[in-house]
Amino acid sequence: MEENKFNTFQQEDLMMSIEEPIRKTEQEVMPEHTSKINAPEGYDIYPYFSLGENQVFTGYSSLCDYLIKQGTTVVDGYVGVCWERMIDAIKKEITSRGLEFNIVEAADFMKNAAEIDQLVAPYLGTAESVWGTRTDLELSDLFVIDELQEVRSNPNADINLLIGCGAALAGWDAALVYVDLPKNELQHRMNAGTICNLGSNATAGQMEMYKRFYFVDWVLLNAHKKSLAYQIDVFADGQWDHDINWALGDSVRKGLEKMSRSVFRARPWFAAGAWGGQWMKAQMPQLDPNEVNYAWSFELIAPENGIVLESSGHLLEVSFDLLMFVEGNHVLGLHHARFGDEFPIRFDFLDTFDGGNLSIQCHPSLRYIQENFGERITQDETYYILDCKGDAGVYLGFQDDIVEQDFKQALENSIANNQELDIEQYVQLHPAKKHELFLIPNGTVHSAGANNLVLEISATPYIFTFKMYDWLRPDLNGLPRPINIEHAFGNLDFSRKGEKVVQELISKPVVLQNGNAFTIYHLPTHADHFYDVHRLEFDGQIHIDTANCCHVLMLVEGTFVDVVTEDGSSGRFAFAETFVVPAAAKTYTLINSGTKRAKVVKAFLK
Repeated sequence: MEENKFNTFQQEDLMMSIEEPIRKTEQEVMPEHTSKINAPEGYDIYPYFSLGENQVFTGYSSLCDYLIKQGTTVVDGYVGVCWERMIDAIKKEITSRGLEFNIVEAADFMKNAAEIDQLVAPYLGTAESVWGTRTDLELSDLFVIDELQEVRSNPNADINLLIGCGAALAGWDAALVYVDLPKNELQHRMNAGTICNLGSNATAGQMEMYKRFYFVDWVLLNAHKKSLAYQIDVFADGQWDHDINWALGDSVRKGLEKMSRSVFRARPWFAAGAWGGQWMKAQMPQLDPNEVNYAWSFELIAPENGIVLESSGHLLEVSFDLLMFVEGNHVLGLHHARFGDEFPIRFDFLDTFDGGNLSIQCHPSLRYIQENFGERITQDETYYILDCKGDAGVYLGFQDDIVEQDFKQALENSIANNQELDIEQYVQLHPAKKHELFLIPNGTVHSAGANNLVLEISATPYIFTFKMYDWLRPDLNGLPRPINIEHAFGNLDFSRKGEKVVQELISKPVVLQNGNAFTIYHLPTHADHFYDVHRLEFDGQIHIDTANCCHVLMLVEGTFVDVVTEDGSSGRFAFAETFVVPAAAKTYTLINSGTKRAKVVKAFLK
């Protein structure tokens, strides 16, 4: 192990590649202050929840004021944080004040990379597979834990820091700072090759790195974060190159408690893809127009979204799961006992406007995803058509004369011979219409065709897509996209064919309630879906009772809607923005702030 670093700062330490870009994307990093945000007329990609005045602080100078006051501090955090840059910034600030420091890096007490590779290998599937299995390791398994726990502070130093992922495992009786990193920024750094997986000393291909993040690193670090959630004295945001924003733990937890009884948005993020379109780029002016396309929006995919807190203009992002760790019972209400920390409903956009068709695909059964990938719930989906062109369609269900073996052979021949397939011989293509809801329970063959803007209302799992046919196209890097015929044929339901598809997999709206200038429709989901969908249409306002259930909503027609919850909290939400009313909000009022009838989709657990 390296010796403890005691007052060894040299100016040349800062001459590392600190000015090299650490992220690869056309999209800008979130501004650290609201004054740098160009607020749009409509959809806002930087929503935030206010903590009140003077609750978020900025800069390493102010953070070092806190560290100096503490004397001894543990600084833990997430994978992908640029620990070297942070250490250098702290060293520079402390040295400028003429103080002596002792900095111990938690990474020095991790097992060697080869040993960790061997530990995690059983959870990563085969080299060519997109998926692994959720690990049952603990973060401490990656450390020589007895040596880490023997580390002591240096009584001769003015400042003692134990810093890095897992630092809190040392058990120091000291203040605890936690440095979080948004998942989108982690992936931008991954794409730039500037970060490694937890315990690794080398980068790998994007698919391999993401797989290890998803099935190992995030699992370990999320469990670790949950164990620390009530002990953290300072939350810090590590997404900026050379700066940092931070807040006291009690302020953050108080804000999350308030959030869990009112209304909020998660921060969405966006990604390009092989079939991506241009609708979001046109409708969301804060998105970088230089990006080739936008295929997905992570409107509300809880494992990868953050929540932005604001105070006196300063912004601080924490992970969505932190809200679930400390306030999950308030968020989910009567369903918390079933789902625990997992937020079970997902909203995202699939943009194929002037783009291409999604792959012909299906998703795993509950048993299959549990046995093969370690997930608790499976990827049951619906497609809500938010917008479309006249020629748009949705591939859904099999033709009545489908023969399983013929379909499989045709798919295999297409791959072997790089040959186009007339997919409509096997799979039905249905015209897409605005506000129509297509039902896609697990095992159903499906795809969104070109020229759709799909609001995908789904169960939370989001990476378990078994592609069977992908129109012979490469990904954005010119590489073949993985095809998963064997996985698909272990899950396809060939009884979903013919007229049964129209009867059972295209939702038939039913009027639940008609009132003075409002109508509530039920858009029934499939029996396999554990969530349901309503559409609220109103001219003025409408009052809703949560019935101790969490509601996920979106304005799908109109310009703005105001939401006022029982505790007096309020928010204004634009067309296509996703917002959440937790179960503990009890009641809320939707107020149409536009000039035409508002239509709001509401998803909730059955």
